Amino acid sequence: MKVTVVGAGAVGASCAEYIAIKNFASEVVLLDIKEGYAEGKAMDLMQTASLNAFDTRVVGTTGDYSKTADSDICVITSGIPRKPGMTREELIGINAGIVKEVSSSLVKHSPNTIIIVVSNPMDTMTYLVHKTTNLPKNRIIGMGGALDSARFKYRLAEALGAPISDVDGMVIGGHSDKGMVPLTRLATRNSVPVTEFISEDRLNQVKEDTKVGGATLTKLLGTSAWYAPGAAVSGLVQAIACDQKKIFPCSTLLEGEYGLKDLCIGVPVVLGRDGIEKIVDIELNDGERNHLKESAEGVNKTNGLLEL
Repeated sequence: MKVTVVGAGAVGASCAEYIAIKNFASEVVLLDIKEGYAEGKAMDLMQTASLNAFDTRVVGTTGDYSKTADSDICVITSGIPRKPGMTREELIGINAGIVKEVSSSLVKHSPNTIIIVVSNPMDTMTYLVHKTTNLPKNRIIGMGGALDSARFKYRLAEALGAPISDVDGMVIGGHSDKGMVPLTRLATRNSVPVTEFISEDRLNQVKEDTKVGGATLTKLLGTSAWYAPGAAVSGLVQAIACDQKKIFPCSTLLEGEYGLKDLCIGVPVVLGRDGIEKIVDIELNDGERNHLKESAEGVNKTNGLLEL
C-alpha cells in the first residue's frame, strides 16, 4: 500500500505521521513545492520509526510527481490555510488553481488512485476534482465530515462529562461554519440517546460549538488546526487500505441521494478498498432535511465561483 500526501505543512505532516505510526502502509510519499521541506519532514519522521515501532517508509520530494507513481491513495492538503477571521470560502481563488494542478499531476502518475481532498473550501475542492479528472465518483472523497464529527463527539463528551469512547455522533452537510448539520437527535452515549442526559439548551450549545470548531482553533492558533485533521485523514486512509467497511460522513458527489444532485456534500458512506462503496441513506426529520438543503445551497453558491 502506497500513500501520497501533497503538502508537507502542519496538516500534511500530521497525516503522514499518523498513517506511518499505524503501520498499515508500506510507503508514504510527502510532496511539497518548497525546496527541501518535504525531504526534511520525511527524514524527521523516519527518525521516530524506531521509537514509535513502525516500519512504514516515509520519503519526501520537492515537486517530483514521478515519486508518487502508482499510489493507491493520494491526499491533497495543499493550499493556503485559514487565518483568524477568514472563512473557508474565502480561500477558493488561490486554492482552486492549486488543487486543479495537483490532482491532474497525481492522476497522470497514478490513474487508479483514490483521492482524499482536505484543502478548503473542501466540498467545492472535492467537486472541482470531480469536474477536472476522469476518476469515478467512488474514488474522490472529501474529508470534512470525519473531522467535524470528531469535533462533535469531543463537545458531546465535554457536555456529558463522559469518556469520549462512550460517545457517538455524526455531522453531515457542508464543511463550513454555517453548513454543518450535527445530528444531535441521533447522538448517543453507549447507545442511549444523549437527550436522556443533557438538556435541549446544552445540546444546542454543543451544536453551535461544533459548527465553529475550526474557527475557534484558528483564532487560538493563528492558523488552521492540524492534529485532528491529520487524524481524520489517517482514519479514512486506513479504512480504505485495510478494507474495513467503516461508515464515515464524507463529502461525495450526490446524484439524487438525499434529494440533491450535482454537488459534493457530507453524508454517511461506507469506505473500503474501492473507496466509497455505498452512500448510506439515513432517515432525516423535517428540520434536519431543511438544514441539509440550506447547506447544499451554500455549497452550490461557492461552487458557482469556480472557473470550470
